[in-house]
Amino acid sequence: MELARLGQALGECWVAGHEHEGSDHVVKSAGRVLNILELFDVLKREAVVSEVSDLLDLPQSSTSVLLRSLVVMGYLSYNATTRAFAPTTRVALLGSWVNGPLFSDGPLIRLMHRLNMRTGQAIVLAVRNQVMSEYIHVLQATSPVRLYVVQGSRRPLACSATGLTLIADLPDADIKRIGIRYSAEPQEVDIKVSVSQLMERVQAVRTNGYAFQHDTFTPGAGVIAMSLPQLEKSNERFSIGIASPTEILRERKSELLVAMHEEISAHLSEPIANDTAEGDAGGETDTHTRSLERLG
Repeated sequence: MELARLGQALGECWVAGHEHEGSDHVVKSAGRVLNILELFDVLKREAVVSEVSDLLDLPQSSTSVLLRSLVVMGYLSYNATTRAFAPTTRVALLGSWVNGPLFSDGPLIRLMHRLNMRTGQAIVLAVRNQVMSEYIHVLQATSPVRLYVVQGSRRPLACSATGLTLIADLPDADIKRIGIRYSAEPQEVDIKVSVSQLMERVQAVRTNGYAFQHDTFTPGAGVIAMSLPQLEKSNERFSIGIASPTEILRERKSELLVAMHEEISAHLSEPIANDTAEGDAGGETDTHTRSLERLG
């Protein structure tokens, strides 16, 4: 998405996201359709063809064809008066069966809301997507000075707070392969991370139980993240992060870490299921468990 234009459309001064979609690895038409649906999720209102085209930097003619195709398929509705498009209920129901008990007012969503209320900062939920950490759900900050985080944003595993916590429990050999691949592939932001640097950062996460990265992708902003316990009804690993201006993260670091520990324990305190394979392979225990033991 075009972040500067998106900020204007949302009335936000400070927007964190990513500009490019890695189109070399995605079928163009499929990527554009999903980008359109994700844009509506960010805007949370109807939009005309020209705005969608502008925000996604797509040809207006192609955008018009895609939007009208989605209307025919029942995923968008068209308002003839305003000449604007909006998602239908069919979009909301798509995929609602995936991890429904966890997300539909389940423990993960309650955890995020509690952290959002306690801290006033943006809360991100991330999963691994190949060599990237992807923000699959975001609760925006409520404080006057805030960072707006675009849902669906992706960050490299090797140099992001959520990414480091997602890979910290992997065997060292797997982490080194991630580092080699990161160094070999072109990145949106030119940030060099050697394999030795990556292993040092991972070891810090294993020791401390959290990751803190700042001023890497968005100047003046950063994220404090922790991995979540393996959830019984999901095969995915999750990381939760607090995204905020760097100054706030530094000043309130201890307070924010305590809030994360307390809320994770309160909402995800059930016994962890099927979590022995990674720990045995890497010789490590869960990073959140270790940091809780240190606080206790």
